[in-house]
Amino acid sequence: MQYIKKILIVMLLSAMALGVSAQEFRCSVTINSQQIQTTEKQIFETMKQTIEDFVNNRKWTTLTFEAHEKMDCNIGLILSERTSLTEFKGQLSVQIRRPVFNSNYTTGLFNYIESDFQFSFNESQPLEFDLNSFTSNLSSAISYYLYVFLGITFDSYALMGGENFYEVARTIAQTAEKSGFRGWRNTDGQKARYWFMENYTNPTYQELRKANYYYHRLGLDMMTKDQNEARKNIMEALRSVQKVHKIRTNLLATQIFIDVKIPEIANIFAPASDAEKKEIYNIVKEISPINLNKIKDFNGR
Repeated sequence: MQYIKKILIVMLLSAMALGVSAQEFRCSVTINSQQIQTTEKQIFETMKQTIEDFVNNRKWTTLTFEAHEKMDCNIGLILSERTSLTEFKGQLSVQIRRPVFNSNYTTGLFNYIESDFQFSFNESQPLEFDLNSFTSNLSSAISYYLYVFLGITFDSYALMGGENFYEVARTIAQTAEKSGFRGWRNTDGQKARYWFMENYTNPTYQELRKANYYYHRLGLDMMTKDQNEARKNIMEALRSVQKVHKIRTNLLATQIFIDVKIPEIANIFAPASDAEKKEIYNIVKEISPINLNKIKDFNGR
């Protein structure tokens, strides 16, 4: 598959820069403003277009992508309040998927919702991004998640392949921490932006990144070649996530991993042995009991 070969080569080179061409993302943006009472609806159309232009028309790496190779992602805003002409509050949701080798199937890599997101937006100004300075909470948050997307995607193709991108996300978070907006500091709660970046750059939790590689490159991408071997590697990936959970419970990254993957895991292991199903059940029970109802049949009859 040309796309996988290209991305593996680029990851080996570990080349990355901030420029202005050869875009990487095909991002769809949705703005839900139903909770805001206003006759000025045009600002929300402008907001949608501005964010899409910011993501899709900017170069975020040194990669040159063909149209069919771009990364598909979604960014959504559910606005709950407009506190001034340019100040908004609401929810921010972000998702990214990646293709699975030799199939028409795409798999979720990251799916997250921030319930308390505040930002400024002026429809007469484009979004700007500078790695070493804070320009706005909206552009910094979006840029942060784009580099998280890149890190996760590259890790899924090569072991530790997303290192450089996580470091950029870390820099964005450190720069934005001084802004006063919630989500960038480690004191802003267990689901703060700070923690996902920390989880993926902390050497103590490197098994998370191994899990990403084993699950996708050695697991899903191998399904059409050898399902038993692929399932074995996906099981190994889940054991790696479990190891991290034992080191520190309730990490944001481990919870997101299980939340995103649990429906897929249920399908992958449906034809597996009772012993494998029982192990999957016990891993999920330990890491994310709230998801047990999705694999309740794995606990035996």
